[in-house]
Amino acid sequence: MRQKRSKLTAAAIALILMVLLLQGCTAEEVPEVIIHSPVSEEAEQTSEAYPPARPIVLGFSQVGSESDWRKANTASIIEAAEEAGIELLFENAEQSQAKQIEAIQSFIDKQVDVIALAPVVHSGWEDILKAAKHAGIPVIISDRSVDVTDSSLFVTHIGSNFYEEGRKAGKYLLDKMSKTEGEIGIVELRGTEGSSPSIQRGQGFADSIKEHTQIRVLRSESANFTYEQGKETMRAFLRNQGSDIKVLFSHNDDMALGAIEAIEEYGLKPGIDIVIISVDGTRKAFEKLAEGKINCVVECNPLLGPNLMQAVQEIIAGRTLPKHIFPSESVFTQQMAEKEVANRKY
Repeated sequence: MRQKRSKLTAAAIALILMVLLLQGCTAEEVPEVIIHSPVSEEAEQTSEAYPPARPIVLGFSQVGSESDWRKANTASIIEAAEEAGIELLFENAEQSQAKQIEAIQSFIDKQVDVIALAPVVHSGWEDILKAAKHAGIPVIISDRSVDVTDSSLFVTHIGSNFYEEGRKAGKYLLDKMSKTEGEIGIVELRGTEGSSPSIQRGQGFADSIKEHTQIRVLRSESANFTYEQGKETMRAFLRNQGSDIKVLFSHNDDMALGAIEAIEEYGLKPGIDIVIISVDGTRKAFEKLAEGKINCVVECNPLLGPNLMQAVQEIIAGRTLPKHIFPSESVFTQQMAEKEVANRKY
C-alpha cells in the first residue's frame, strides 16, 4: 500500500510541476513534454509475450494401405505434417467409403480447421461434403478425384491427371508395336471398381488406341490395385486367352508385379513374350523395368504431403488456390530405369 501511495504522490507532483512550467511559457515557448505513466505490477505481467497460437488441425481420411504406392503416400503426408507443425488426425478407411464418411463426420464434430480426403471411389460424396461446407470447414481432395455437382464443395484437388496417364500408356503401346503385324491382343488389369484412377486411366488408354483396329482388348478385369489379385486375375487371363495375349496394361505396379509371377509360372517371359505397361513408378517396378520384365512405367507421384500441407497453410492464410494441382510426372522405359531406380524413395 505504501508503495502505491508513493507512486501516486510522485505522479501528482510531476503533473503540478508541468502545469506551473507551462504557465510560465508563451505559446511559442511551450516545450515538448512527454509523460510516462507509471506501469503497475499487473500491467507488467500482461505485457509479456503471448504464447504461440495453436497449430492448424488437419483431418485426413486415407483410402487404405493396398499398395506400396499408398504406403508411400501415407508416409509423405505424415512426415510433411510434422515438418509443417500441423496437427494431423489420420484415419485409414481400408477401402471402405462408409468408413471415410464416418471419419469426415468425426472431423466435423471435432471442428478441425481443414479436412483432406483421398476418396476410395469417385461418387457418393455430395452429402458429407455439404455437411463440411455447412460447418465452415474447407475440404481438399487428395490423389483421387470426386464426382460432385457443386465444385464449391471442395477447395482444390491435389493429384495426378489419371486420364493423361492412360493416354501416355496407350501412346507408348502404339510406338512399341508400330511394326508388329497381325492382331495385337491386350489384357487389362483395372484398379478398384468405381475409383477415379481406374475409370480415367482406362478411358485415356482406350481413347488413345480406339482408331487402331489391329489392337483388340481381349479381357479387362478389376484386380483392386493389389499384388495378390493381380496375380490371380492374370492366371485366369492366361488360362482363357493364353498365347493370344501380346500386351498387359496394368493400372498400377502392384498388380503388374503379381502378373509377372503368373506369366513366369505359365512358362512365358514377361517383357518379351508379353509387353507390360504399368502405372505408378515404385522402386520394385523400376527393378523389374531394369531387368526387362516391365517395358514401360508411367509415373504417378505419391509424394503429395508437401503439396497438401502447403495448400492447408494457404487456405488458413486466406489465399486462393487453383482448382487442380498436378505434380510433375514422367514416362520411363528400360533404358532409363537403371539410372532412375536409385532415386526412387518408395
